[in-house]
Amino acid sequence: MAGFGSSSLEELPLCLYGLMQMCILIFLGTNGETYFNTVALVSCVQNFPKSRGPVVGILKGFAGLSGAILTQIYAMIHSPDHASLIFMVAVGPAMVVIALMFIVRPVGGHRQVRPTDGRSFSFIYSVCLLLAAYLMGVMLVEDLVDLNRTVITTFTVILFILILIPIAIPVSLSFCLEPRALEEQTLLPEPQKQEPDTLQQDSSELILSELEDEKPKEVDLLPASERKKRIAQLQVKLFQAAAEGAVRVKRRRGPRRGEDFTLTQALIKADFWLIFFSLLLGSGSGLTVIDNLGQMSQSLGSDNTHIFVSMISIWNFLGRIGGGYFSEIIVREHAYPRPIAMAVAQLIMAAGHFFFAMGWPGAMHVGTLLIGLGYGAHWAIVPAAASELFGLKKFGALYNFLTLANPAGSLVFSGVIASSIYDHEAEKQAHQHHHQQQNWGSIFSVMFGVDEPLKCEGAICFFLTSIIMSGLCIIAFILSLILVYRTKIVYANLYGKTSSARLI
Repeated sequence: MAGFGSSSLEELPLCLYGLMQMCILIFLGTNGETYFNTVALVSCVQNFPKSRGPVVGILKGFAGLSGAILTQIYAMIHSPDHASLIFMVAVGPAMVVIALMFIVRPVGGHRQVRPTDGRSFSFIYSVCLLLAAYLMGVMLVEDLVDLNRTVITTFTVILFILILIPIAIPVSLSFCLEPRALEEQTLLPEPQKQEPDTLQQDSSELILSELEDEKPKEVDLLPASERKKRIAQLQVKLFQAAAEGAVRVKRRRGPRRGEDFTLTQALIKADFWLIFFSLLLGSGSGLTVIDNLGQMSQSLGSDNTHIFVSMISIWNFLGRIGGGYFSEIIVREHAYPRPIAMAVAQLIMAAGHFFFAMGWPGAMHVGTLLIGLGYGAHWAIVPAAASELFGLKKFGALYNFLTLANPAGSLVFSGVIASSIYDHEAEKQAHQHHHQQQNWGSIFSVMFGVDEPLKCEGAICFFLTSIIMSGLCIIAFILSLILVYRTKIVYANLYGKTSSARLI
């Protein structure tokens, strides 16, 4: 026994060294992924500010589906050496990023609405749905049937073709120049002219700032034509009063919602924290399910845990695509706040957690569907809403601060609440089993100190956790509704005029 203990002590530094290496590599890898994510998201949102929902939904959707794509590529390689998988993950994405780093950037002349944008995004949405359905079918076939390497390679080649199909859109638009429409010309940046009366411009901006303070709230609720007349009348009165010295024009302190904020300016706004805590409760509860999906499926008597992992990945992808698409319809067609879509997603997640808690037949299938759709929708809606309320100038810093809600929620909900409740229920079942039947195997394990891992069976294992998560989603739903109420006027100003013009 002494020799065994000394060899274990000698191996301990090697284990700690390997663990430290893994921690450093995971730290570098996850932070590198954040850089890729931020660059792609910020560049595309700045290039397409009039289509933020679709752009964010498509980008975040492919980010969520990347794991399933890499799994299929590795299945084609079919190498028994796990080092080849790590090498592929390390080198493959890096080569793609290096090849595209001069292409993915904000383009200064494309901040306009093209007549073909609607058709282009609809085409990409169709490809996304086809890709999700194809991956789902391939995963099910590979799981149920023993396929040879040629068939798997064919499946992977078809997957690459589906991924590359959307590139046809920018290529076709580059070679087929279309005439610019009138609405497109007005959205192009005009060349800046050096005018001598800059002081007059500054005073005009101050007058407009004063106008926002003096304007009655009911003016924002009027139709676009009537609102424009009332604002023009107020503006004329303010100019006259300022010229006569009857009104003292106040300088505005900081930007207003819908303008460009820095991170420090956003941190003192209630709307920013409403988004943060709503995201923390909603996405944190969804990530708790994703982290514990294997144990949840085993506790409900299912052995094919990887099926549910693949399914929730697909539903997550569709939630991101659908969240961007439907939230864009809400703001474009109805000029209603985008966070209402997040409130609906959180209500769907609350229903999904309730299904998990009840443990009904088919609860795993229904629960993964609802949780996957709701969780994915958060990551299409929140970035678009943050860019609308707090501007695009510092969008990268704002977005990455909001993403802190995801690991914070997972740490508390999964690492503390879910794990503690599961261990408690598993220990309770182990004690009941120990008292009911004393067999020689259990006595042997006690005598020789063999610790068997605790396992919990039945819906009771995650009943309390799921009820708590469902309640947290209801709280997030209420926070989102408060945000909707507070930002109605902002979205009416951002999208009300364009929608009214389109109706006229």
